[in-house]
Amino acid sequence: MMVRLTIGAVLVSTGLVIGMMNSNTIEADGVSTSPGSVEDPVVTKSYVDEQLAKLGGGTPGGGTTPVAESALEVVTVPAGKTLMAGQGTEVIVRVGKAIAYSSDASGIADLTGGTDLTKGKAVPTNHLLLFPREGRGILPDPNQKNGLTVLVKGSYTLQ
Repeated sequence: MMVRLTIGAVLVSTGLVIGMMNSNTIEADGVSTSPGSVEDPVVTKSYVDEQLAKLGGGTPGGGTTPVAESALEVVTVPAGKTLMAGQGTEVIVRVGKAIAYSSDASGIADLTGGTDLTKGKAVPTNHLLLFPREGRGILPDPNQKNGLTVLVKGSYTLQ
């Protein structure tokens, strides 16, 4: 009895697998489509690139380059000056010792360290800083002779 059930189960399973292999259509919500048909076309990358270019977009190989919202800029902050960042600006201190500046009690988001840097705190080198509002910035540590080299993405002024 056990042998007949096992053989029967194997035969049913084999039939299901063979049936699925012979099926070239996909059914979803009662609609039958074949890959490559008019209902489910296969398109080439060049066709997609062409359509994106017509819409004003583009791809690296499609002839048009998307305009970056804002690029990283290398900025030198001289000793005695403060880099005042605009809202949403990102800064990374690359060379020198920096101090956080804020015109109020709130600080600068150190995204790398997961901390809030308030006025007067040391800014770690190579940490990504996010300036949530105007009125905040960084300045070179007054105990060093040289200024800072920073990467900036967004708006800023040197004061």
